[in-house]
Amino acid sequence: QVQLVESGGGLVQPGDSLTLSCEGSGFSLDDFAVGWFRKAPGKEREGVSCISNSDGRTYYADSVKRRFTISRDNAKNTLFLQMNSLNSEDTAVYYCAVGVFTNCHQAVTFPNYGMDYWGKGTRVTVSS
Repeated sequence: QVQLVESGGGLVQPGDSLTLSCEGSGFSLDDFAVGWFRKAPGKEREGVSCISNSDGRTYYADSVKRRFTISRDNAKNTLFLQMNSLNSEDTAVYYCAVGVFTNCHQAVTFPNYGMDYWGKGTRVTVSS
């Protein structure tokens, strides 16, 4: 059974850092493109970051470039998202997802990009 479980969300203050984790089971993460997405209230789901399964290249939404870092630990079958300099605009439910035929550039550029498997999400709230 394919499963993705996110963790690491919480309430933080502006300027703080947070690391999200996503543990996969039932499959190998390195067989897929992997990404983080987020859904804020009243907004469409957007792609935050993605790792291509064709060349390992990383992609980031403009809003998180130079603040967020995506990484994966294939041995642990786990995906990470290091988030620095958080601000209120980063408040959202964050989802990890995997896809076989994923265009990572499109995934972080266009809203509501479809992936094959999704986790249930972890909430991040940035507030003073």
